[in-house]
Amino acid sequence: MAVPTFVDRVVLHVMAGRGGNGVASVHREKFKPLGGPDGGNGGPGGSVILRVDPDVTTLIDYHHNATRKATHGGHGAGSHRNGAHGEDLVLPVPDGTVVTEENGDVIADLVGAGTELVIAEGGRGGLGNAALASAKRKAPGFALLGEPGEDRTIRLELKVVADVGLVGFPSAGKSSLIAALSRARPKIADYPFTTLVPNLGVVRAGDVTFTVADVPGLIEGASEGRGLGHDFLRHIERCAALVHVVDLATMEPGRNPAEDLDVIERELARYGGLEDRPRLVALNKVDLPDGREMAEMVAEEIGGRGWPVLAVSAVTHEGLRELSFAMAEVVAAARRDRVVETAERIVLRPRSRQSGEEFTITETGEGWRVRGDKPERWIRQTDFSNDEAVGFLADRLNRLGVEHRLLQLGAVEGDPVLIGNPDNAVVFDFKPGLDAGAEMLGRRGEDQRFTESRPAAGRRRAIDEAMPERAETETRADVARRLDQAQETAEDEE
Repeated sequence: MAVPTFVDRVVLHVMAGRGGNGVASVHREKFKPLGGPDGGNGGPGGSVILRVDPDVTTLIDYHHNATRKATHGGHGAGSHRNGAHGEDLVLPVPDGTVVTEENGDVIADLVGAGTELVIAEGGRGGLGNAALASAKRKAPGFALLGEPGEDRTIRLELKVVADVGLVGFPSAGKSSLIAALSRARPKIADYPFTTLVPNLGVVRAGDVTFTVADVPGLIEGASEGRGLGHDFLRHIERCAALVHVVDLATMEPGRNPAEDLDVIERELARYGGLEDRPRLVALNKVDLPDGREMAEMVAEEIGGRGWPVLAVSAVTHEGLRELSFAMAEVVAAARRDRVVETAERIVLRPRSRQSGEEFTITETGEGWRVRGDKPERWIRQTDFSNDEAVGFLADRLNRLGVEHRLLQLGAVEGDPVLIGNPDNAVVFDFKPGLDAGAEMLGRRGEDQRFTESRPAAGRRRAIDEAMPERAETETRADVARRLDQAQETAEDEE
């Protein structure tokens, strides 16, 4: 089986890195075992980035390896140490790569060296308990989980970026012309369909330097899939001008230069989008017997269409200088009218599911379904094995107005509430006004290990009040022991 060397269409699966988890940690040191929360944040996951690289001319690397993954972010740690950032994965693509969704919707058209597209963004890292602390929640005993990175399947399609496209029947001499005009060295033979991939060459004519591409030979029906032309017609979409390379010495019966030109024009019209491109006609192979006579016979007829006609020979280089300057003139005019493409960075953002609303609630056969960027993101960040984290989630949802909206819509206690995508939604039983975890945790969102119990606080106040009346030789510890003995005596008497 032949190994492809040129690939211009691939399906690529990209996965961004997951964000690292935050950590719930307590600062500890000598004489201060519970010094407060010091858990660091998780690092963001790496993104997958497509970048135009002028040195890349094919998508073959992604044909052989169609799944690409960025690295995950590191988890947070104690002592306010944040997790490491995941490393971005940069995928080089050729200039002129079109990125589409699986359904064919165009995401971006990457033109210009250095242009970047963040095709899959890394997940955000989770906050540690130090970052979650606030005036009302001084000692959180939980942290947030990192978010998963984007996971998507896309299609890459290459449309060669060239100034001039050479079109014509197989064996019309397009590859020979591009070899004669430039330093390109395409494979050339005397049989049809020698050219299996587009060839690019750089041509200089005066002060204008431009690129020329020859497209694999077209035949009648190419726009409908016959021959090889259907797969490669897209490569002339970006060309500023088209050059018809007409074979003056075809040996096939029933063919002549003018009819060949008509056939190619019909295929270009059926393909569409090329009507406004200026045309040049190169009558090739005038060096062969009867070639010059044939050129003189058809030049006037073809010239009547308003296109410049030049007789050339790829073998003897006759007329090539005139052809290159004619192409340069068309290219220079197109460049004057064209907006210069500059490198840019494109970041895809998910489209909002609502118009101005942060969430929506719909009644389904399974229960009340809540959708929205914030609620779904909060679900992904919550560690459901931690009751305090679940209580924090309930507070966030209530502040957003989810509970109030459910009551307005007629939800009653015990109704199932589903938050998130139908494939992996989290299901709750609706309990309006419930302080999640309050029975066990006391004030929601605060770790009771960081606060003194009421009896301990009362004992401390009693010692402070007895200190002014202590004997000169008594220490604070002596006062504490005396008060304890008095308490024990009183309890025994009772």
